[in-house]
Amino acid sequence: MDQKNIPEITVTELAALKKEHADFQLLDVREPSEYDIANLGGKLIPLGQLPDRIDELNPEQLIIVHCKGGGRSSRGVAFLLSQGFSNVKNLKGGITAWRNEIDPTLLV
Repeated sequence: MDQKNIPEITVTELAALKKEHADFQLLDVREPSEYDIANLGGKLIPLGQLPDRIDELNPEQLIIVHCKGGGRSSRGVAFLLSQGFSNVKNLKGGITAWRNEIDPTLLV
């Protein structure tokens, strides 16, 4: 899949979903050491482990994938879409955008 065609969600939209307690899965595809420094909650499955751990995700639910800046997560979204997941979005700008626009106290 062309990286330009990856479905995205903004940090503002994610913040609204979190505030509404919407039913979705937040998937962090960074490494455990990055997750330990700062995270948005959700499930940690490093990008390299995603093919082996795909069964941990619910394909019936919206999945929002993020990383530090959006590169790894867009690859994760492309992979999930190629595996038949249909409701998957990349967090545009990743955890860095979250820090810049939502929570400036968050480390990255």
